[in-house]
Amino acid sequence: MSQAEGHVEAEIVIPKGALRAAFALVAFALLAASVGRLTGLGTVRTDHVVAVQSAAMRFEDRADGGISVVSPDSSRIVGVVEAGGDGLLRTVLRSMAFDRRRHSIGSGPAFTISRWSDGHLTLDDPATGRRVDLAPFGTDNMRRFTELMTMGEKR
Repeated sequence: MSQAEGHVEAEIVIPKGALRAAFALVAFALLAASVGRLTGLGTVRTDHVVAVQSAAMRFEDRADGGISVVSPDSSRIVGVVEAGGDGLLRTVLRSMAFDRRRHSIGSGPAFTISRWSDGHLTLDDPATGRRVDLAPFGTDNMRRFTELMTMGEKR
């Protein structure tokens, strides 16, 4: 548009100092990532952590709203999670079941609950490769998964 029509085009000016600072920030980020990648500095290593106890089990919905804990080897019900309680446990299991449905995997393959040498617990789904670390959910919730582990058959 021309100035004769009453519109003035504004010129955008970026200060040289801001451009230098942005360039320096990008360069630092790339350098830090490269150093971290090459030296391992700032990474978390879990090479020394091993499973000290694990149990395989399947979970099946019950007509009363509960969840049956089933031995994958004998197909025997080894425990029951009653309806209405264990909110985190139900949420984690529902999330894992949803992930299996997304991948067109049925409820047949067993899950694995493992206690690791550093004290934390995980729930693994070997069928999807998904792992849920249970430690961040607190000791009470970890205790409930430990109870489930004692229901399942030891590996």
